[in-house]
Amino acid sequence: MTIHKASCSCGQLSLECRGDPMRVSICHCLDCQRRSGSAFAYQARWAEDDVVVAGEASTWTKHNDTGSAACFSFCPRCGVSVFYRLDSMPGLIAVPVGTFADPSFPLPEYSVFESRMHRFLNVAAEGMEHYP
Repeated sequence: MTIHKASCSCGQLSLECRGDPMRVSICHCLDCQRRSGSAFAYQARWAEDDVVVAGEASTWTKHNDTGSAACFSFCPRCGVSVFYRLDSMPGLIAVPVGTFADPSFPLPEYSVFESRMHRFLNVAAEGMEHYP
């Protein structure tokens, strides 16, 4: 079985994700742009039972306009967000793909909130589904 290992910059907070991710996506919403500090966010999701967390995490919860919430877990030392949970997707953990530091990580299958996509981007991975 494949084990994907993610960690913060200082290594204090880490994850082991067993098997392949259930979903790999990129999101262009403004909240994800702010959270990632980039033009979009790239994340993978696993069932909670397939993720082992090691280290201390601080959390911050963001409520969006519709009332749903996302709880972000980050390293209290270096500040890197290592995983998060969405109340709209119970039982799943999302992990920012950059925390794996693996350029061969699986390609995203979904691109969402493309109406907020920066003009310079051209998101065209083979087989990717696109949502406005």
